[in-house]
Amino acid sequence: MRKQQPPFQRGTVQNFKHPAGFLVPAVDPNRCEGKGPCVDVCPVDVFEMGVMTPQQRASLSIKGTVKGFVHGWKQVQVVHPDACRACGLCVTACPEKAIKLARGNGVQP
Repeated sequence: MRKQQPPFQRGTVQNFKHPAGFLVPAVDPNRCEGKGPCVDVCPVDVFEMGVMTPQQRASLSIKGTVKGFVHGWKQVQVVHPDACRACGLCVTACPEKAIKLARGNGVQP
């Protein structure tokens, strides 16, 4: 019989497969609607909810601009990418599929 794992708790840093910063979240600003479930599930507080600057808004597609306007320009900001432990909870939680994990800079497995 297989031993059951305790449920994953926010704020715990257990059972991660990669060192911090090996993979980092990349948020697609044209897809993110600022709903924030990724902020809630991240165990190491990589994300914060923020408002897009005019410079960030200028790079959006037409669809992204409409989404941004409708949602008050709220977007998830990656504020601590080097803390990411690549658990993938943010990717799973995002209803818009706006988050992918990408290779970090200079961190070896």
